[in-house]
Amino acid sequence: MTYRQQDDESARRCGSPGKEAAVVEVGTLLPTATITLTSTAGLAPPHRDHPEGGLLDILTTMGLVERYVTDWAGPEALVRGINVKLGLPAHAGETLALTGTVMSREGERLTVRILGQIGLGTHVSGTVRLAFPDH
Repeated sequence: MTYRQQDDESARRCGSPGKEAAVVEVGTLLPTATITLTSTAGLAPPHRDHPEGGLLDILTTMGLVERYVTDWAGPEALVRGINVKLGLPAHAGETLALTGTVMSREGERLTVRILGQIGLGTHVSGTVRLAFPDH
């Protein structure tokens, strides 16, 4: 379910006349995305030969984080910033579970806190800032 498809009557509504109202409030949880990592182009050349099957690089990690949040937010969302911190290395063959929570809302601007977990702990944590300029 995307940000624009949510329909909770108790939540604060926003939107403009003639457009379907969007619903989101601080504390809204994004659905969990589970991704099985494979040894492909997402592994930078120095990481492909790793004895454990390759390591996920920062660019791919950030791409997965951005895609996770924008898939939830919908096509109207503009990414205004991504701030991530890498934790444990993620290897090919592991499963990455991404979760998110809306941490703040100022009008049509949202900040989503994300967390990416692998079997041993946290691979990535951080925030994604979004804007919805059409409303």
